[in-house]
Amino acid sequence: MSKVIVDISMSLDGYMSASQVSPDEPMGEDGQRLHAWAFNGNDERNFEALANAVGGVGAIITGRRTYELSVPWWGLDGPSGSRRTPVFVLTRSVPQNVPDGGVYTFVNTGIDQALTEARTAADTADVCVMGGADVIQQFIRAGLVDELSIHMAPVLLGGGIRLFENHVANHVGLESISTITTAEATHLRFRVLNTQA
Repeated sequence: MSKVIVDISMSLDGYMSASQVSPDEPMGEDGQRLHAWAFNGNDERNFEALANAVGGVGAIITGRRTYELSVPWWGLDGPSGSRRTPVFVLTRSVPQNVPDGGVYTFVNTGIDQALTEARTAADTADVCVMGGADVIQQFIRAGLVDELSIHMAPVLLGGGIRLFENHVANHVGLESISTITTAEATHLRFRVLNTQA
């Protein structure tokens, strides 16, 4: 069966977006620094980390807020661009302005249904849960995440949205799979053991 992975960039102080998130600044003020490793670095190890994290992804799950902030940048094709990986958006209601011919499916029946639909679309490929923080926490609390892939950017944002701000679960055990350190980020991959530590 395919794996469910969480793949996210995060500051050293635990923020997955900076303060003052807005439609013009979906990552918050100067929040794009969290993703600089993927676009601006010349170190091949950054591209290797990106390929390892999302290369085998056949479907993506995200929340409504992430969708609304990101769709102007993603467009019809979603975050994977020309690969057109299907994106399943957890929401209470379908937004009115959905791009025609887009890769988006809106699921209002919870994370289990979103995962079922994403696994069907992904076939044997992995499913990536990529935000926001509340959606990621729901998947971890439910014991549905197999791997965490965290790209730790060398910055202290001092505010914004923390990935693990709220209580996630009681003692989720992790096993380190790999660590790649570059000037732009430290790429951490963990297997989620889903056991009480």
